[in-house]
This record gives sequence, C-alpha cells and structure tokens, in this order.
Amino acid sequence: MLGHNSSVAAGNLRATLMSWHEAHPDVEVECIEANRSVLLAGLDTGEIDVAILMGAASHNGFRCEPLWSERMLVALPVSHPLAERDVVHWTDLRGERFLLPVGDPGPEMRDMLLGRLSVSGAKPDIRMHRSSRETILSILGGSSGVSIVCEGSTGAHYPEVIYRPIHGEQGPALAGCSGYWRDDNSNPAMRRFLGFIKTRYALSFDSSLKTQ
Repeated sequence: MLGHNSSVAAGNLRATLMSWHEAHPDVEVECIEANRSVLLAGLDTGEIDVAILMGAASHNGFRCEPLWSERMLVALPVSHPLAERDVVHWTDLRGERFLLPVGDPGPEMRDMLLGRLSVSGAKPDIRMHRSSRETILSILGGSSGVSIVCEGSTGAHYPEVIYRPIHGEQGPALAGCSGYWRDDNSNPAMRRFLGFIKTRYALSFDSSLKTQ
C-alpha cells in the first residue's frame, strides 16, 4: 500500500507509478491519498507500506529518504495580470490573496508562503479553506485569489485557470518529496518498489530489510 498527500495528475509520482506498472504488470501498487498524520499512523500500524510526502521531516521509528523535487507553480485566473507572464517570481506575488486547502498539502504551502513573502513583519494574505484543492481550483477562475500547487497537480485542468512556474533568486522554486517506511517491514513488494525508485532516480539510500 502506497500513501501520498499530493496529486498524481502529473509529475514524478505519476510517472513512477506508470513506469512501475509497465515494468511489473503482475504487482499492483494500491494507493491511498490522505493527510500526513493519517498516513504516518497507517505506517505505524502496518496498513501502509510506503508514504511519499512533501518535505523531509524525520519521525521516530520511520526511515525518511529524499526522493525527488518538483516545481512549484501559481494557479491564476486567466484574467489575472500575472497570467500574461511565462514565469512568475516570488516578489510578484506580494499583495496577492492566496486560497489554500486546510488539508494536505495546504499547510506546507502556507509555511512556504510565510517563509518567502513575509517582509518587515507583514505577512501574506492566506485564506485556508475547508475544501479540497480540486474544489479550490475549480472555483479559482471566478475569484480574485490565486493558489499554489505542486507540479503533480498540473495534469488536471480547471475552467478559466492557468498555471505559471514560480522562480526565486536561484531559479525555479522547488519542493522536495521524501519517502517514509518502516525498516522492519518485510513486504517483498515494497522492497522491490523502493529499489525501483532508487534505480529510476539514481538515489543512494539502502532499501534492504533491516532486522534486529
């Protein structure tokens, strides 16, 4: 069982799952999308074998290894002045009203915005909604706000909404994704899947079973 808290409409997670299915059609990877706390609890009970989450926060009892990075984009109504640009910089977003979901990955997006756009004590205008990211993007085209999404969300299209990549001083804004699993999980399919990710992205973590 694979847990994730981000969209698989596009991006590396979708590409990984598609490549895995092509290479191993006999081994189905069942996915569950939920908030970080639910997925980590599932790891603890053994219901979930691997969780792929934004960020790289360590948790007692779980392995945490960085997997890949994805671009961050701003979702804009097509009528927004920034929609005419090919690239949007963080500084262009000061003064905007951000609409984000209370559920994942909304809190990570909020923290990123607070870190990037807080200036001289002034914080960005962030509205957290008790709606899914899909609902927020579905109504964004008729609003005066904008939203922030990972590259994985850009495979889905919404009326009157476009995506523009965000750049900072060092180039494209990126968000890292990490894998979490229990070292004592002996599920052979999970070990194969971790090895597949390791090879696909040329990573160096040890995916072998750790025994006491």
